[in-house]
Amino acid sequence: MTKQQIIDTFDPSQPGLADATVFGLPFSAEQSEIIVVPVPWEVTVSYGAGASEGPEAIMDASFQVDLNHQEFPELWKLGIYMDEAPAHWAKNSHKFKGLAQPIIEALEAGEDVSAFPALQSDLDKINKACAVMNEEVKERILYWMNQGKKVALLGGDHSTPLGYYQALATKYDNFGILHLDAHMDLRIAYEGFTYSHASIMYNALQIPQISKIVQVGIRDFCEQEAEVALKDRVLVHTDMDLKQEAFEGKTWEAQCDQIIASLPEKVCVSFDIDGMYPWYCPNTGTPVPGGFSFEQAAYLLSRLAETNKEIIGFDLVEVAPGDDDWDGNVGARMLFHMCGVLAKSQKLNVGKKIKFNR
Repeated sequence: MTKQQIIDTFDPSQPGLADATVFGLPFSAEQSEIIVVPVPWEVTVSYGAGASEGPEAIMDASFQVDLNHQEFPELWKLGIYMDEAPAHWAKNSHKFKGLAQPIIEALEAGEDVSAFPALQSDLDKINKACAVMNEEVKERILYWMNQGKKVALLGGDHSTPLGYYQALATKYDNFGILHLDAHMDLRIAYEGFTYSHASIMYNALQIPQISKIVQVGIRDFCEQEAEVALKDRVLVHTDMDLKQEAFEGKTWEAQCDQIIASLPEKVCVSFDIDGMYPWYCPNTGTPVPGGFSFEQAAYLLSRLAETNKEIIGFDLVEVAPGDDDWDGNVGARMLFHMCGVLAKSQKLNVGKKIKFNR
């Protein structure tokens, strides 16, 4: 069937199709406007684990998301397709994560890893494997971009989007990152891992095409990160500063407008789920008290999509499932909203917001 025939015969009010793609949608990759590339990877995690299982948890939970999004009621008709990650990504994540743990334990014990040839050798192997993974992510992103698709990345830990940013840098000569997170992620080769999850924004700064990083919700950082932020092209809105402004009467609307005004014309959104209050993401790897609500994040992103800024892509990372499906549920709903924001910014037809109070 053609895409229009599928739209005409599909009932979005019914449960998602069990054999369908993400959100139970009936479209093929070729028929979908948005491709989500999952990256089940968490080699360098140093606290909580499980982010590599995030894409699967979000996929499973997505079938419970109603397609009639109040803000983007026609979004589902565009088609959102979940790509299939190469099997060796998850396999290598498990393998090299196992090699990383003794290195982390040695560092926590105050040891110098370079004094232990076996550990140093494993560290070198890990850094090489992460570099290879980044290149493979870049190639996968470009594969879909070159087919005219709007592409998003779904982690995995926060190290996973580096190849995504590198792919965007081949298409855009100047763009910024709107970074929602509890952490700055500006550590330099944290724990010796060049591509640590805690180093993603520092590594992003090494891409010349990224002209600015605007961070929102930050509430945990080290001295080294503060130094990088103060001297480089990073603008930080800490949770403390945002809350103080709010307590003194500044509205979230005004804060969002200030954040958005500081971004360059083209923007990639990087959303670490731990930027939100921990009750939204209790099993994420490094939860921190404080943060913003789901609604605040959605409002900021929607407001960004309504401006003359162009959202060129996004990543959603650090969703880690627990004993129930809550984390996956929150992640799936944020993913759906972010797809709507991306589509709206790209001038695709997402329909008019449904207003119940006239």
